[in-house]
Amino acid sequence: MSQAVQHPSRWESQRSFDELGRPLRDVTFTVVDLETTGASAAGGSMITEIGAVKVRGGEVLGEFQTLVNPETQIPAFIAVLTGITNSMVVDSPPIESALPSFLEFAAGTVLVAHNAPFDVGFLRHFSEAQSRPWPAFEVVDTAKLARRVITRDDAPNCKLSSLARLFGATTTPNHRALSDARATVDVLYGLMERLGTQGVHTLEELQTYSSRVSATQRRKRHLADGLPHSPGVYLFKDDSARVLYIGTSRDVRTRVRSYFTASETRSRMGEMVRLASTVQAIECATPLEAEVRELRLIAEHKPSYNRRSRFPEKVTFVKLTREAWPRLSLVKKVLDDDADYLGPFGSRSMAEKCLAALHETFPIRQCTDRLALSPSRSACVLAELGRCLSPCDGSVDHDSYAAVVRQLRDTLLRQPDQVVELVNQRMAALAADERFEEAGVHRDRLASFVRAAARTQRLTSLTRCPEVVAGRREEDGRWVVHVMRYGRLAAAGVIPPGGDALAFVASLKESAETVLPSHGPLPAATAEETERLLRWLESPTIRLIEVDGEWTCPVDGAARQLTRNDYEPSR
Repeated sequence: MSQAVQHPSRWESQRSFDELGRPLRDVTFTVVDLETTGASAAGGSMITEIGAVKVRGGEVLGEFQTLVNPETQIPAFIAVLTGITNSMVVDSPPIESALPSFLEFAAGTVLVAHNAPFDVGFLRHFSEAQSRPWPAFEVVDTAKLARRVITRDDAPNCKLSSLARLFGATTTPNHRALSDARATVDVLYGLMERLGTQGVHTLEELQTYSSRVSATQRRKRHLADGLPHSPGVYLFKDDSARVLYIGTSRDVRTRVRSYFTASETRSRMGEMVRLASTVQAIECATPLEAEVRELRLIAEHKPSYNRRSRFPEKVTFVKLTREAWPRLSLVKKVLDDDADYLGPFGSRSMAEKCLAALHETFPIRQCTDRLALSPSRSACVLAELGRCLSPCDGSVDHDSYAAVVRQLRDTLLRQPDQVVELVNQRMAALAADERFEEAGVHRDRLASFVRAAARTQRLTSLTRCPEVVAGRREEDGRWVVHVMRYGRLAAAGVIPPGGDALAFVASLKESAETVLPSHGPLPAATAEETERLLRWLESPTIRLIEVDGEWTCPVDGAARQLTRNDYEPSR
């Protein structure tokens, strides 16, 4: 199962005489990767493959690889992603046998994984499930380390595939455990080589590494003076009062001060601080209000050092038109036209994948022009392929076509099972024929649809409510209250100690922002703001004070499919 493979050393140590700790060249690492049936061991997901490489000083000491019988069906979605099918694992050992073998292989070494909480979390979970003591492994997370070392100029992100390309890995990651572990070895050494030039030569230095803080950064600590110790938003500005970066914190002054100390590990932030000349603070009544204000300010100023939420207006929707012969189309805006909309999608490509999944399931027309109630023209090639009911040449009557449209509308707004079941069947058939690339196309389309449907249903549940007032008791005993109107935060406040709660809520509602409803699923705010409100409303100990309207989600909606299948982006 394991074997020693000799390679020439690729890690040249650069130690100084006064260096303390364990030199990296002397540390034995076990680089591990897992493939699983889902994202959560606690939620019932199982391990399907373990791959590991043991290395020291650039030399591969041994490799470990085994498929694992999960003793449950591997979802088609996962089979397409990993290439591991039910037939491949049927004769493989269960986790009760595979885990002890791996722990023996890794004994006495430092564990390394890309996104270590995932892999190590699974291993610990099954170790505890077997009442097996978990060894006191030290752990190095190459994903976490890369986020401290790699800049945006180096790679677009810190995914394993991106880092493997950056460091010229000899193995291409392909969602198989041993291949991914081998690629992670190259990434680990690539990171260590970079850090060696910054004086990182021991395991202890590697585990505690943070970006160096320049004297220029330290001299700017005075920019935090006078800022409030309260929730709020802070804006770093340059000499021209241009906003460089916007952030939020429960304690603005303490957070801003951290940008001038070693606790700030992002290299881009060091660059931003060197350009900053002032910091503006906006106090907020609650942390949730601060989060919402941050989103709105980022959308307004589009600061160059904020990577997220910069262009919330650039979204796409899938629209089911209202006309004699309805069709699906991609649009940039939601109109007051009584049509049904799915979205918003952050990119047009994701919307196109969703549209393809719907067209695979429902053979409605894909032509873009309007058709009269009784059209008379020749059919297109899609009709000849059996992928369109072809109302244009009279192949289908209006009532039959309308019945299919009703099914499609129900799928968009309430129950997505028909699309999920059909696409899963196609993926399973393609995976069984080892046509993984084709199956992967269907997987991506299905994932885009399910995530969009779940998002639309959750957003619509709140945006249709004229008003929702909710409160929560914080750790300090005070009650925070938020007023939400049509999915937008309209007011936030904290009930004073000993104050009249009902009177406070009434006053807060009276002073709240007037919000007009938007069209379709589009909230009166950005989708991201409404999702923040939903996460807060769905958190523990929330008390609904008043609800104007019906805040409900379909029981058989898309959110149920999200919990049953791993439709999140790959790690």
